[in-house]
Amino acid sequence: MLRHAWSLAAALAWLVPLAVPAAEPEGGATMFLTEADVMAVCGQLEAKHGAAERERIAIGVRQAARLWTQADGSPGEFARFALEQYRVGPELEVLLGRFEAGLESLDGHLNSLLLELRTPSDEDLGPEQPVDLLFAGLNLGDHLVDDMFRSKLAFVALLNFRALSLQELLAGGAGLSRARWAEARLARAYSHRVPAEVLQKITLAVSAADNYIASYNIHLGRVVDGQGRPQFREGLKLISHWGLRDELKALYSDPKNLPLQELIQTVMLRIVRQEIPAGAVDNPKAAWDPVANTLDGKPAAREPDRRYEHLRQVFLALRGLDPFYPDAPTHMDRGFLLGREIPEAEVERLLTAVLAAPASRDVASLVQKRLGRPLQPFDIWYDGFKARGSMDERELDRVVRERYPNLAAFQADLPGILGKLGFAADTARFLAERIEVDPARGSGHAWGPQMRGEKAHLRTRLPAEGMNYKGFNIAMHELGHNVEQVFSLYKLDHNLLKGVPNTAFTEGFAFVFQKRDLEVLGLARPDPQREALEALDDFWMTREIAGVGLMDMRVWRWMYAHPEASAAELRQAVEQIAVEVWNQHYAPVFGVKDSPLLAIYSHLIANALYLPDYPLGHIIAFQVEDYLRKHPLGQEMERLCAQGRVTPDLWMRQAVGAPISAQPLLDAAARAVKTLK
Repeated sequence: MLRHAWSLAAALAWLVPLAVPAAEPEGGATMFLTEADVMAVCGQLEAKHGAAERERIAIGVRQAARLWTQADGSPGEFARFALEQYRVGPELEVLLGRFEAGLESLDGHLNSLLLELRTPSDEDLGPEQPVDLLFAGLNLGDHLVDDMFRSKLAFVALLNFRALSLQELLAGGAGLSRARWAEARLARAYSHRVPAEVLQKITLAVSAADNYIASYNIHLGRVVDGQGRPQFREGLKLISHWGLRDELKALYSDPKNLPLQELIQTVMLRIVRQEIPAGAVDNPKAAWDPVANTLDGKPAAREPDRRYEHLRQVFLALRGLDPFYPDAPTHMDRGFLLGREIPEAEVERLLTAVLAAPASRDVASLVQKRLGRPLQPFDIWYDGFKARGSMDERELDRVVRERYPNLAAFQADLPGILGKLGFAADTARFLAERIEVDPARGSGHAWGPQMRGEKAHLRTRLPAEGMNYKGFNIAMHELGHNVEQVFSLYKLDHNLLKGVPNTAFTEGFAFVFQKRDLEVLGLARPDPQREALEALDDFWMTREIAGVGLMDMRVWRWMYAHPEASAAELRQAVEQIAVEVWNQHYAPVFGVKDSPLLAIYSHLIANALYLPDYPLGHIIAFQVEDYLRKHPLGQEMERLCAQGRVTPDLWMRQAVGAPISAQPLLDAAARAVKTLK
């Protein structure tokens, strides 16, 4: 999973308008500067710089005037500011360079500081202290937006560079120079003005939810049957939902493990419904029978609706942004139109296309045939199409542990791993020198650098006995993020374009790396049907997470329709929505109705509408992987990442020569079904 590093560009990614209004201030308030004030300043600037600058002057003055308040100065002070700060010709290029250098320094140092403050919460360095959460919730960057406006730097950007609308970028982005793209990203970053206290509330709510999820461990080694007998290996401790899901996946290696898979599903459903005893959460001592739902053989009080209270608090905090976005007044608007730069309806269309694909029933029949039993809801995670699907995970654990007894060994082998992925030796060293491996307290994540000279951080779980296969598989996913993060910072021509269009793209690279984990271990087996199996695996995984993405979208719509709902009401709604999505898109294929299992995903609680990025990431990854079948990853990835943060459709067209589409994945699945029948 990508952990969002601090960057001003990222923090303000949604602070952009669909169009720049002439006289509509933030939050519905009355604009301080009048139309007469604006026209007077435009006239003075035109007299100074000539009629050739008329259109640019009008745009810049209106962009700055819209957000200027009485606290920023009188109309006369605004006029003096504009006359002093407006730049033309070569001076405009110099100004852009100053912003690129200054913002890279701000982003980089704030990111580094936030990384340090969060280290006790994010890294497994010993018992967590109550004060760690307070440090994790301290983000000095929350005040930078205010500071940029109070210092007038934001107004300088708005005065001199045009904040092109999304429609303009989609229609004409291919014809823009790289410098013009950088200018547009700079101006768009300051097109809304959000008070620091609003951003601070978001930081605190998200940090608290993230900490709750990061410490939500289930000690499966203490899960027992009705006779009190342990059902899993001693000491097995797994985070929800990632660890539980991955354990369930690993159990496909032997059909005799079906009762254990069913038991994990019961654990998940207890969590979703908040029926889990409070004493079963992160408790290595109590014996929990999930079927009878008893602790040490006795009834126990359930966990209060903490899971959904955290989701509710994240919603309320993000809803605090709404008044400052009259053109994108909901978190969904900001997430899709301004963050992803893909309309919500288009994302829903892509996900629904996967769920409704004709190949769905055929693939489900193949899964059922391979399992030799009727499908169950947890078979959304069927892992048998992968090369490792028939491998004993204990053997995989042994191989990984011998190679990587600690994270230092994994760190030292990064150049070798990258070499096996096709990167030239000098490129592999360049990347490895800029990636630091840390022990994760949670499931694992990637944290990117924001200025040159800083490193990307790869975090994965490390049991006391050494790295296991789950940790290695997660590490390969995060390595994909890290390589993208390094390339899309260090190899760009304009720092204002650092990154990729949205998180779905970095997830795409992460999936490409994760799929090649057995190749890196030297365990990939020759298989004439491998390409078909890989296509079915991609399709089945994308189909699984596509429904989860739709569920996340519907949950956010419900919260906006019921902003006063309690945590208990939200819990009931989430379960109902999960069941509705299941019955619509999964029950016809699985033959099982009314499962709320999709709601187990922890991202739903702490990551605020992040889940649609995963199916988008799979779709994008398949397109990129399809391209990389004929072009080497090690050579092409740098070119792909060096495009930076242009619009998603333009990025994909320039990368592989086609727009974002699920059709290549669906066609490959249909061909694979025919091959394997």
